[in-house]
Formats: sequence, structure tokens, C-alpha cells
Amino acid sequence: MVERLDEERIEMLRSWGEGLQTSDRDELRASGRAILMLIEEIDRLEADLWNERAAAIQAATEHRSSASLASTLRDRLAQRPAPPEPTG
Repeated sequence: MVERLDEERIEMLRSWGEGLQTSDRDELRASGRAILMLIEEIDRLEADLWNERAAAIQAATEHRSSASLASTLRDRLAQRPAPPEPTG
């Protein structure tokens, strides 16, 4: 089973990609560029994932806060004495 790419492995791949880019052989330079492009995409995807998670947490927090506010208002209105009936 292949282990996940942690930061250490990403940095190792980045180093390999940078090293391959300095090769005299075209196919090795192309391989180095491809490795670096894939690492950049991984970085972008991780940032997107982090932003999506942060937005989901923020939305959940706002929803709980809104629900709590509505519940508090309902409770306070229920505890308020009824206004006197008009005499007429």
C-alpha cells in the first residue's frame, strides 16, 4: 500500500523535479517540469480544500448562532406578560 504524500515526501519530489530540470536531456527536463507542475496543483488543491473546510465551519457556526438567537427571542417573547386588553 502506498503511503500518503506528507510534507517531507512533497519536498523530496520537489527536489527531484528541480534537479531533473537541470538535466542535459530534454525528456528528463520535461519530467522535472511535470513533477513541479503536479506539486503546484497539489498545493492549490490543498488550499482549496482548506478554504472549503473553513467556509463550512463558518457557515455551521453562523447557523448555530442564528438558531440560538431565534430560540432566545422566542423564549423571551414567551416570558413577556401579555398586554392588557383594551377596554372599550
